[in-house]
Amino acid sequence: MSTSRMEPSGKRTRLVDIARWLAPLAELGTRGYPVAVRRRLMIVNVTAYLIALFSLFYAGLFAVYDIGTYMPLVLANLLLMVIALLAPLAHRIGEICAAVIIAVAEFASLFFFVRTLGHDSGVQINYLVAAAIPFAIFGLSHLWLVIATIIIGLALHLVAWFLYPTADALVPPDPSLLNNLYISSVITTGSIIAVIVLYAFTLADRARAEADTLLRHILPEPVAERLKARPGTRIADSIPEASVMFTDLSGFTPLAKDLGAEQTLDILDDIFTEFDALAVKHGVEKIKTIGDGYMAACGVISPVRDHGARLARLALDLPGTVEALSKRHGMNLQIRIGLARGPVMAGVIGADKFFYDVWGETVNLASRLESHGLPGTVHVSREVHDALCGEFHFEPRGRIDIKGVGQLETWLLKNEKRV
Repeated sequence: MSTSRMEPSGKRTRLVDIARWLAPLAELGTRGYPVAVRRRLMIVNVTAYLIALFSLFYAGLFAVYDIGTYMPLVLANLLLMVIALLAPLAHRIGEICAAVIIAVAEFASLFFFVRTLGHDSGVQINYLVAAAIPFAIFGLSHLWLVIATIIIGLALHLVAWFLYPTADALVPPDPSLLNNLYISSVITTGSIIAVIVLYAFTLADRARAEADTLLRHILPEPVAERLKARPGTRIADSIPEASVMFTDLSGFTPLAKDLGAEQTLDILDDIFTEFDALAVKHGVEKIKTIGDGYMAACGVISPVRDHGARLARLALDLPGTVEALSKRHGMNLQIRIGLARGPVMAGVIGADKFFYDVWGETVNLASRLESHGLPGTVHVSREVHDALCGEFHFEPRGRIDIKGVGQLETWLLKNEKRV
């Protein structure tokens, strides 16, 4: 893999790690909501924690300067801190309750601070947070609240500037305090915007990573990448030649009735997990499982010259794998395998619950070869035999009557020739 592809992945990993570190606190009060709403409420919580942290800082700053003179400001900041920390509880009332309470409390507190100290304190700069944060805490589903919050915040900024010059301050501030407040207001505003935007992007990145992982589990990775690159575009391919394999566990269906659902699932999961690992090892693509059947193909998603040989090697590994795994579970299972080669069609079917599938006469033949095969053997068509007879040993099975196809000459794949 090239370095250029790895760097974004590394950045994504770091952002996801940040979100996981904050998750326990950020998730407070969000349970029970849909995933998209929960992510927004997590942003609300992080915003509330930042407001509480800065409110505690300002309460300490006023107390250090002169707690007697600035006691109303100390108490106002402590009250704002308490309100902010109660945000997770407000989520129990409604999904926008905490965000509304925080916005009202923050706006009212800032107005009180500017009225008390005058506009030279720079406290009104914090209203500029209203230009960005409402999108994150209300979401686009409540756009009217976002717009209202932005308008009110910017209006209060202007009103505070024009109505409350420092000369009319209720509490004449210390000049050095004014300087510190102005600097800290700039830092506070920039920090809150930066942290919340970063955290929102981190959550979005984590959601995208989860969606990508889920998509890769549903679809082959090259197909998933095509779907992401051109959403809504129908993926339908005609492949002139590929190899297809079907398997079935002989006698498993009646056995499953006695095992029960849980044990049946354990056995199938064990077997198919091993099949998946072998498919990756041989460069073969799993298409789907059908009950106790397994379908794989090669040369469909990505063209490869040796698609038949890859699938043949996988097929030869499966009987021994099933035998070993069935012994582990105290059973005597065998597998039937059908292998065909020829033109196929493939694509993504469905819109919401979509899946990738392969179809055509070659697929049907592979399925028929499996159902007409012998337990513990790999039953192949003439096309497979003719293409691989130089690399593998075969045993003629003669002409057999295959349902829906007719009389065909078939072979059993035995092993690979050694050079």
